[in-house]
Amino acid sequence: MIKLAALFSILLLASSINAQPASYKIAFNTLEDSKADDYDIYTMNLDGSGEKNITKNKDVAWTYYAWKDRLFFVSDRGACRRCYFLHESDADGANLKKVSNLQLEDSWLGARDDGKELVVSGRIDTRVRFQLFIVDRETGQYRQLTYEPAAAFRDPSFSPDGKQIIYVYKKNRTDRSEIEELYIMNADGSNRRKLTTYPKDDPLGKDPGYHVGPPHWNAKYKFITYQSNQAGKQSIYAVTPDGKKQWKLTDSKLDEGWHDWSPDGEWLAFDSRDPATGRYEVYVMNYKTKETKNITGGSPLKYHQAPVFVIAR
Repeated sequence: MIKLAALFSILLLASSINAQPASYKIAFNTLEDSKADDYDIYTMNLDGSGEKNITKNKDVAWTYYAWKDRLFFVSDRGACRRCYFLHESDADGANLKKVSNLQLEDSWLGARDDGKELVVSGRIDTRVRFQLFIVDRETGQYRQLTYEPAAAFRDPSFSPDGKQIIYVYKKNRTDRSEIEELYIMNADGSNRRKLTTYPKDDPLGKDPGYHVGPPHWNAKYKFITYQSNQAGKQSIYAVTPDGKKQWKLTDSKLDEGWHDWSPDGEWLAFDSRDPATGRYEVYVMNYKTKETKNITGGSPLKYHQAPVFVIAR
């Protein structure tokens, strides 16, 4: 009876995962050659099939965002080593173009107004770093939104209606003892509010790693998620935009890290490192049932990181 129940559970999970919209793909970053500092972007179907390298270029290429069928990624192609600029392409790597001449930090980003405007963490020179900028996707023109030379703003994301920005903030970016937190503000930079407070008594507060990772909006269920090293492991936490409700979203033995929500808000993709093998895998979780599946376990690649949902046309 137990075996039949286990079999039924497996079949139910497979059916649930396979029921996801066929138009979704997962894009993720992988390390091709550590000596050459070569990273590429791959895509695959949500059942783990159809793995494809869509960049195939000897550069650092990291995707951190998708708007519908367009992938956005930072890359140092055509620039000095680890000098990042924003590029975009179709989900299959076609129609590649450089978006702007604004140099970026290693940071996630967001879009609004049907993808016409982007919010990024950028730099102008060694004095102006980790500041927020609004970029016109069509023209590449940009304007600076924050002006705090000593601070660090990273991983910004627009609210679903484009009226607010959520971001990770540190008042003094050179202070190793200061813990970054999530903040929210109006899209014009006004009315800034702190959303999270890392537990003062948590031993992991003194360790390196994410105390608050890149935030992601779930538009359907109206909350924001982020990864955090707390209570002995890395998990995904959630907070409402008004900060009144905060909770731990995931409850598994996995170390859940970089993640993304499907456009319909029903599926969560996240990466996790297996300490036994050193492999980084991508998992997909049904938000309602919490059923979770490793979709990269059959891949020969060792690194599958920073998954992003993208629509395949």
